[in-house]
Amino acid sequence: MSTEHVDAVVVGSGFGGSVAAYRLASAGLSVVVLERGRAYAPGMFPRSPAEMSKAFWDPAEGHYGMFDVWSFSGCDSVVSSGLGGGSLIYANVMLRKDERWFVHEEPLPTGGYETWPVTRAELDPHYDAVEKMVGVTPYPLDHPVYSDTPKTRAMQDAAAELGLDWRLPPLAINFAPFPGAEPGIGVPISDPAYGNLHGVPRRTCRLCGECDFGCNDGSKNSLDHTYLSAARHHGADLRTLREAKEVRPHPDGGYEVDYVRHHPGSGRRTIRCDRLVLAAGTYGTTLLLLRSRPNLPGLSDALGTRFSGNGDLLTFLLRAKDRSRTRTITASRGPVITSAIRLADELDGPRDVGRGAYIQDGGYPAFIDWLVEGADVRSEVKRAARFLADRLRALLTRDTNMSAEIADLIGRGELSGSSLPLLGMGRDVPDGRLRLRDGKLDVQWSSEGSEEHFDRLRATMRRVSDVLGAEHSDMPAWLGKRIITVHPLGGVPMGRHAGEGACDAHGEMFGHPGLYVADGAALPGPVGANPSLTIAALADRMCTRILERRPAGRRHGGGRALMSVMNGSAAASPPQEARRPVTAGEPAPEPTSLSFSEEMAGFVSVGVSDPRSREVNGRSHGDRVSFELTIEVDDVDRFLALPAHPARAEGWVEADFLGGRRPVERGWFNLFAPGERPDHREMRYRLWFTDGEDRRRTLAGYKDVHHGPATRLWLDTSTLYTRLLEGHVPEGEDEKAVVVGAGTLHIQPMELAATLKSFSTEGPHGLTALARFGRFFVGQLWDVYGPG
Repeated sequence: MSTEHVDAVVVGSGFGGSVAAYRLASAGLSVVVLERGRAYAPGMFPRSPAEMSKAFWDPAEGHYGMFDVWSFSGCDSVVSSGLGGGSLIYANVMLRKDERWFVHEEPLPTGGYETWPVTRAELDPHYDAVEKMVGVTPYPLDHPVYSDTPKTRAMQDAAAELGLDWRLPPLAINFAPFPGAEPGIGVPISDPAYGNLHGVPRRTCRLCGECDFGCNDGSKNSLDHTYLSAARHHGADLRTLREAKEVRPHPDGGYEVDYVRHHPGSGRRTIRCDRLVLAAGTYGTTLLLLRSRPNLPGLSDALGTRFSGNGDLLTFLLRAKDRSRTRTITASRGPVITSAIRLADELDGPRDVGRGAYIQDGGYPAFIDWLVEGADVRSEVKRAARFLADRLRALLTRDTNMSAEIADLIGRGELSGSSLPLLGMGRDVPDGRLRLRDGKLDVQWSSEGSEEHFDRLRATMRRVSDVLGAEHSDMPAWLGKRIITVHPLGGVPMGRHAGEGACDAHGEMFGHPGLYVADGAALPGPVGANPSLTIAALADRMCTRILERRPAGRRHGGGRALMSVMNGSAAASPPQEARRPVTAGEPAPEPTSLSFSEEMAGFVSVGVSDPRSREVNGRSHGDRVSFELTIEVDDVDRFLALPAHPARAEGWVEADFLGGRRPVERGWFNLFAPGERPDHREMRYRLWFTDGEDRRRTLAGYKDVHHGPATRLWLDTSTLYTRLLEGHVPEGEDEKAVVVGAGTLHIQPMELAATLKSFSTEGPHGLTALARFGRFFVGQLWDVYGPG
């Protein structure tokens, strides 16, 4: 069997991989994303004790959850596994790396130096691009709805009393339904033009503190809602539960990736690509390269060096109150992080000493109260809590029994009600090393080289604690000089040459053109601030370089292939693969899905019931209505076999008299459904939504495709006769419904071109499925408009 070959493979879907997938796919390259974890739509994240007990990543034990706990001799890490990577469980902070912290040959206390071969000025345009795409905004503390957030006010008051620099950092959270709208809690969010790959409604932040456990409301702008949805819209093939195991150059150029599909009975598979982007996270990418080192001769000796925990430190303020000592601080109200205190760096000016850092208020969801009320919980909750403790204990090293210590702290109930977590991070010393030990990843690192940094953080946290009348408590793991980091960085550090780094300033591996690193592994030192935005900006810069240097050649954009089919190009119609019958007990073959977008606009006259009526005669007699939809065909074979050719429609409807842009709650689409006569077809649309006054509405329409001169083809296929109905009206009951208005919507030639370019497939035999769809489309038009 021949190896699948695409323009680019992206391993991982975090802040580097998602950016790469979108940038490369939107430029017309065929892109496959291999993500080891699952996709999580809003509502799928674990909440109950039983669900949390299965929320860890351990494929050998049949666990495919989000939380992947790594334990080493000097530190422990919690990272994410899932479509969207770390964005699924991070705390939404999108801070830029401070300009003066892009150091150049800065000596390190443990020897050597730290150098960033890229400047803030070079990254600023890419910071801008990522912020715009993700959608960031500071916490709206001055808005009446959000002003009552005790932990934010407490941090602000403490900073003012201590003379510290307090700020509201940019957060990737929706507090309003769309940019510029009035903030509100639990308000439906309008999807962007590229849609949403989950097809599940989203709502604005309800201040539940559940960000780090996955947002079940879809309030946070995680990468699956932003970059990955846009990447899929542009044709990227997002494959979940696929874990890369080994990479190697291909003799004819490019690279091969061996991967496994986490599915019973699936063996190792191989995919070939012209460009390979590794974005599996600091641990995942470094481990993959260390394992593949025999296949990649000439890798720099810097591979595995410059490990850093980004100075992460977690402590707690127990029994914390506001400055008046009258009000208990409730850390569970608000997003996990709302504000930050910046500690100056000695690089900032002559009066400053030490390495720069940030201290941020933390939070946790109210639903974990089942963990802290051990005397009152039911037996099944106790069993789940014991499972979690046992699992953590098994993952930790012998020198520190952190599970027992955490269980003891939780058992005293001091993490609930009146505690405020403080999250510290900063410019620790990047002197750790990642290596293989008995075939597994090992980290050689200790906190000793960064002791001054941690001492400064803890001292400042104690001062905040004093202001708030609280008792300061370290994580017990500190007793063993261990830290817990959620921001591991380094391992494949960038540098100016192979003697200084493993990859260059654009993430390309020295000695291996076309092989890129686009995640935290490429960072040569700590960011100091939360690193997510910097990782994404570096990936965006990397993609600009890739696209500037790409040679002219073949592209696999779905829209180009479809247009070739419709133009009669035999090259775009690959032969159909031979399909053997499925034997009893054998899993059914994976279906191939197809999607495309469509945008239409026109006018609906309120009070008119017939879209063909003379009363519908122009703009002066109606209100403007538009929609943008993504049509989703889950199984191309089934779609083509069913007479009505049904598909799902997702997107939004927009009209001023309907309350602006309204998300489609459920939508149906039929392509060339049979009409009353053999030469008659209909394209049917049925969209359920709720208007701005919370009234249910249905937009029902059809395109009347019937026999006539070929000159009518464009008019018939671009005109949608539309009625707006009261309620959510099922198909077949339109005549019983109350009609609000009627009119016509149209698609313009430019929008048609965009629709053709938007076609994409997912699953096996994508080009064949696309060609079959194209032949079906052209064949239906021939049946209607052809001679005879």
